[in-house]
Amino acid sequence: MRRLPAGALSVCFALLCAAGCGSSSNTTSGSGSVSSSAAPSPGAGLRPSTRPKFAAPPASAPAQSGSVQIAYRNITIQPDTVKVKVGSTITWTNYDSIEHNVTSEGGSQKFASGNIGEGTHFAITATTPGVIHYECTIHPTSMNGTIEVVR
Repeated sequence: MRRLPAGALSVCFALLCAAGCGSSSNTTSGSGSVSSSAAPSPGAGLRPSTRPKFAAPPASAPAQSGSVQIAYRNITIQPDTVKVKVGSTITWTNYDSIEHNVTSEGGSQKFASGNIGEGTHFAITATTPGVIHYECTIHPTSMNGTIEVVR
């Protein structure tokens, strides 16, 4: 097996990224040449989803009260949905070595923690019934959650 020179893998990766991925209208003829049709229309191609998909607590989930803990661990939220009673304190703790934040994205209560580092936490008291969607604005597609606040 032949080894690639140092840096060759990075160059190959960069070329693959520049070339794009997914289907295209390119065809290969028997001579090995590649022909391409006109440039793709705007909106065509692969686009990453940056809008989080918020889950909801199951209807049968019991409403927690008092102190409710949420962990930021491995760039995920555990649990990502909770049902709490008005007056409960929700505390997010960051167990990752990178910074995260807690930012409400709609609902009955607005809050923003600013960035929190490893081992630190942010807390709010649930004051108004309703559904609160929140996210880490640094990692919104993998770190988003829902709090359902009930009486």
